[in-house]
Amino acid sequence: MAMNREQKRLLRKQGDINDEGDPTRQRRAPKPAAPSDSKVGARQFVREVRGELRKVAWPTRSETLNYSLVVLVTLIIVMAFVFGVDWIFSNLILKLFEV
Repeated sequence: MAMNREQKRLLRKQGDINDEGDPTRQRRAPKPAAPSDSKVGARQFVREVRGELRKVAWPTRSETLNYSLVVLVTLIIVMAFVFGVDWIFSNLILKLFEV
């Protein structure tokens, strides 16, 4: 398998290959896939959802306010630009078809 320098450095750093590029450890066999028709109960589902939500990096209140402000300002700027372009083109069209 052809690898570039970055991939080789990363694998060497992780200890997956030695300096010559030979694998240093055996790969684990992949886990067998669960059947797609297996269903999970409601209690297990809620437990898994709560576990995943604990992993989320929630923004702080100040970050949320800052991001909201950035979105609002950007929205106003884009809206003003579209309004201006629409107004200019509508006036040009009206003058073009004026007899």
